[in-house]
Amino acid sequence: MPNTRTNAPRGALVFDMRTLGRQAGSAKTQQLTVPAPDDMRLELARVPVGAEMQLDVRFEAVTEGVLVTGSVTAALAGECARCLTPLAASVTASFTELYLYPRDRHDRHDRFDENTEQDDEELHLDGDLLDLEPVLRDAVVLALPMSPLCREDCAVLCVECGVPMADSGPEYQHEDALDPRWAALKQYNDQETRRAGAIDLQEG
Repeated sequence: MPNTRTNAPRGALVFDMRTLGRQAGSAKTQQLTVPAPDDMRLELARVPVGAEMQLDVRFEAVTEGVLVTGSVTAALAGECARCLTPLAASVTASFTELYLYPRDRHDRHDRFDENTEQDDEELHLDGDLLDLEPVLRDAVVLALPMSPLCREDCAVLCVECGVPMADSGPEYQHEDALDPRWAALKQYNDQETRRAGAIDLQEG
């Protein structure tokens, strides 16, 4: 099926199931470019609101409702957990969810008391409409890295000047980073060095 682009910020993730029908086994597949909804974020990584996401989704009619399976790929924004460099990466997430057909009032009233907790976790079609946004958001957030890295061998920043240690070389150090417990000894050694130099000059 050709790629279809949608631009509506809210309706892009709401799908009409009338073309699918309710005959078990009927199915349809779509590939879409959709804008990312809000709240797709962790502390150091996020998918920017409105950013393009590549969505590949399959809808299949089953006895209880519509089974949705698919995957989504989106660009990441954020910072490396070690060196704070802006990220240049993407995230891919997969999802599978069953949307139940709407129940009539009588059936829902009869089952409410014994299945209240289960009903809170179930997803239902809104008439013929299927809102994929909550499922997509949960899948992407779960796939986001909690401690993203700009590269696998990324090192931390220098606590003295903020230079990435991976780029500073093995000999990199700060003169003023000496342990204060050794500061007096260093001062004494410097004085002895200067005194020895003065003696050499006098003897020369």
